[in-house]
This record gives sequence, structure tokens and C-alpha cells, in this order.
Amino acid sequence: MREVQEVDKYPLDTEIGSSLNHNSDATTAKILIVDENPLSRITACDLLALDGYETIELDNSSQLLADIKTQQPDLILLDAMLKQVDSFSLCRQLKENSPTADIPIIFTTLADSREDRIKAIEAGGSDLLIKPLNRSELSIRVKSLINHKRNDVSRQDVLSQTEQVLFSIAKALDSRSAAKGGSVRLTSYAQSFGQYLDLSPESIEDLVFAARLHDIGTIAIPDAVMLKASKLTDAEREIIRQHVLVGEEICQPLLNRSGVLPIIRHHHEKWDGTGYPDGLAGEQIPYLAQIFQVIDIYDALTSDRPHKKAYSSREALQIMQEEADKGWRNPQLIGQFASYLRSQTQ
Repeated sequence: MREVQEVDKYPLDTEIGSSLNHNSDATTAKILIVDENPLSRITACDLLALDGYETIELDNSSQLLADIKTQQPDLILLDAMLKQVDSFSLCRQLKENSPTADIPIIFTTLADSREDRIKAIEAGGSDLLIKPLNRSELSIRVKSLINHKRNDVSRQDVLSQTEQVLFSIAKALDSRSAAKGGSVRLTSYAQSFGQYLDLSPESIEDLVFAARLHDIGTIAIPDAVMLKASKLTDAEREIIRQHVLVGEEICQPLLNRSGVLPIIRHHHEKWDGTGYPDGLAGEQIPYLAQIFQVIDIYDALTSDRPHKKAYSSREALQIMQEEADKGWRNPQLIGQFASYLRSQTQ
């Protein structure tokens, strides 16, 4: 592996024209060129250096995936015909891996094959360019993809800031709640029970987010109602029921966490349709909401509350099974949760 230094700027080719004047932001962009042919790598490096990009060359090795993760380039130029590694499989691995999923990948090939273009698209590639590389085509495509990636990163930064604000609000509400530390316990249950059920990483992440944000709508509930030790009136119960709708509305800006919203809205539904807010029944209730409901109920039963002392794990499971027998809970999930708890003590 060798790094190609930036070369002196040459006049732009006449076919490109003034529309491709040097991008002042290009010097901050890193392009990784993966190709077994040294001449192909040098050609690509020279063309990209004309626009001021930092270029890094890789040939092919067993450490290719690790090298890419380490380099974290802004874009990858990937030969479609690597001999030791299947280029399309490598692209899929990069797209399935969180640290590299957002890196644009342009395949390069000697043959303009329809089959390769389809493979490139299916693997998650952004484009396929024919060798020898055309200066203007390469320049335009690289600039477009890098700008798009950076705009996406900017949007992710905004979303990340939104998440942190919401987490701060939820943490403050958790401190106010009678069940202090509930979100921490629920996060642990969401992670481990989700793994026990063999859920996808994305589903587990949605459960973890829900564990932290599911009761954020209680911000609209007065302390006199939220912390009341005596029996609630019908009007007070209705106020509390609104927290799932308020919570869903507060979390709407989490566009990249849309799977969390159904959990927040529906984690108080009942298997027989007598829950709230929509009276969903059985499999109408989103599966992740059903799962979250189970761990939320267990945590509530095994924690001290203003109106009760904490039940033991055995007592809590017995109550949950009785509720399943009444038709309130998914009986299969209750059984799986009981098995999960037993597995944690073995």
C-alpha cells in the first residue's frame, strides 16, 4: 500500500470545460483505489489528483476489509474483477458494516457488461465506470457522490443532536419517576432478551432506543397524577394514557429511527384488544411493541412504586402468566421471557 501525494494542478481538459473548476473542498476528501493492476491504480490516482483529492492505493490482500475500515475514505474506487476477493461480495460486506455502510463505491471494469452493472447495483455500488477511465466522467461522478455523502453526514449530525436532546429529556423524566433508573434496566433487558430471541441488530437497536424514550410523553403528565400513591380517577387514567401519543409526537423527528415510533405508541396495547391507544389485538400489535411490553411489565412489577412494593422475579412471572391466561398478553412471548430469565441464572 502506498499513498500518492497530491501533484501540481494541470489545466483542465478541454472536454470538461470551466464547469469543473477545482473544488476547494476536494483536498479534504480521501479516495481509496482498490485495483490489482498497478497501471490502473496510477492512472486513477493521477486523474483524481487533478481535482485535488487525496488518493490511497490498495492492491488485494486478506486484510482488505480491515484496511478499508482503518482508512475510512470518502469514496472507494473498486475494480470489479479482483482475483483473490469477490469484489461484489466485498461491497456487500462494506454496506452491511456500520462504519463503512455510507461510503460510496464506484466499480471499475474493462468490459461494459450488463450483468456486472446489475451485480454492482445489487451489491450496493453507486456506479460502474469503464476502463480506461474518462477524465470528465470520473470527476463529475466522484464530486457528486462525495457531496451527497457529506450532505447525508450533515443530516446525520442534526439527527444525532436531536437524539441527545431527547435522551436528556428522558433522563430527567426518569429521575422524576418513582421507578428511578428504569431506562437503564430496560435497556439491559432489551439488549439481552432481543439477543435471546435472535432479533436483527436493527430490531435490538429499536428496542434499546424505546427503552430510553418510551415514556418521554409523561412530560405532559402533572406530578400530582404521575406520582399519586392512591387510586387514580378515570380522568387521571385518561391523562396518563395520552403519554404514548405525546411521546410518539415528540419522537417524530427521529426519521432514521422510525421503528421506534410503533413501540412508543403501542406498548400499552393488550393481546385481547382492550389496551390503548388504538385497541389493537393479537398480531395487529407490532411485534417489537409486544416484546417491549413484556420487559416493561416485568420491570414495573419488580420495582418499587408509590402504590406497591417490588415483587420477586417469581411473583412477577406468575402475575404475567395470569395476565396471559386472561388474554392480555401474548402467551408465547410470556413463555419465552420466562425461559430467558431462567437462562440468565444458569
